[in-house]
Amino acid sequence: MDRNDGCSAGNYVTRVIGDPAEVDACAWDALLEQQPGGHACGPFMRHAYLLALHRSGSAVPQTGWTPHWVTLWRGNDLHAAAPLYLKTHSRGEYVFDWAWAHAYAEHGLAYYPKGVVAVPFTPVPGPRLLARDAAARHALVAALLRECVALELSSLHLLFASDTDIEASTDAGLMPRQTVQFHWQNTDPASGAVFSDFEHFLASLSQDKRKKIRQERRKVADAGVRFEWRRGADITNGDWDFFYRCYARTYLEHGNPPYLSPDFFGAMGRHLPEHWLLFLARNAMGEPIACSLIALSDGTPSPVTAYGRYWGALERVDCLHFEACYHQPLQWCMEHGVQHFEGGAQGEHKMARALLPVRTRSAHWLAHPAFADAVERFLAREGEGIGRYVEHLESRSPFRVTG
Repeated sequence: MDRNDGCSAGNYVTRVIGDPAEVDACAWDALLEQQPGGHACGPFMRHAYLLALHRSGSAVPQTGWTPHWVTLWRGNDLHAAAPLYLKTHSRGEYVFDWAWAHAYAEHGLAYYPKGVVAVPFTPVPGPRLLARDAAARHALVAALLRECVALELSSLHLLFASDTDIEASTDAGLMPRQTVQFHWQNTDPASGAVFSDFEHFLASLSQDKRKKIRQERRKVADAGVRFEWRRGADITNGDWDFFYRCYARTYLEHGNPPYLSPDFFGAMGRHLPEHWLLFLARNAMGEPIACSLIALSDGTPSPVTAYGRYWGALERVDCLHFEACYHQPLQWCMEHGVQHFEGGAQGEHKMARALLPVRTRSAHWLAHPAFADAVERFLAREGEGIGRYVEHLESRSPFRVTG
């Protein structure tokens, strides 16, 4: 239920929103546009995306995601907002705190519900604290902490946040944490030039990596599989339906129900089509057998960033996953001048496709003082381990050595 908690700080009035539909979409998106990089951060923090998660039944109390958005107002003007969710589990977050929950349970304490500021099921870095200025951002963090205390939540977690958000959060006493993802840059490290085509890209790699990718692509081609891509409004309702069949099949084959519902993807096709790129695989008989769905940072002909998001297949073809999720998207990025491709959470194997390690950031607050101290010590050790891990990965560059 929406409520005005009557709390005023820095001349802001805090209102907590239980239904995303009751936040004006234009006001929310206008705040997003004001954030560093907010004009080209993909669809994920847009109001239509978050609303679709709610209305489709994907991120709702029944699935363990209770919207509890915290907003700051001056009169009728929205000055700051954050998508806070009350969580009854840790699934769909990709910054893992299972060990923390287990430690709480061992001591007879309840870790859930907890507070999470995140885009559900979406490990894509970007703005999380939408604010008109630094003062509003700091006030927003304070309001989030007050809300967690008032609700007696065990903790607050700000996931895959921007540097600006992390700075405001750590200023308020939240503990920073790092994780590693793998991202691709459309730049030949030897010359600094943008890749002109896929062959140019392959030529930049070490011999073993180049050979491996060519073998993978040849296996798919020799199986008679061909790809076509569609973007935006060219993705038909039938395409969306077929994609969902593939997506759901792949989840179920791994023993899990899909996080996202058909209605969510239907909403993407209706409300945010410019942010989506679909790769469709057909077998030798021309029958569709697999799909990968890529998100785009913006609706321009040459988006800044592409994001590997979802895939699925109805038939098994050796190396089809690599072709659909990496080789085809990277080739498209080169042909359309896209600067970055983000490969999603985890996946050291992505380095073989020239996706290199990048640190992503989160921030955490625990209400229990003793556990907060223990987690702070753990994060210090983990951070040192992350540093060594990244150094190790960087020493295994997939690019050929020159000079």
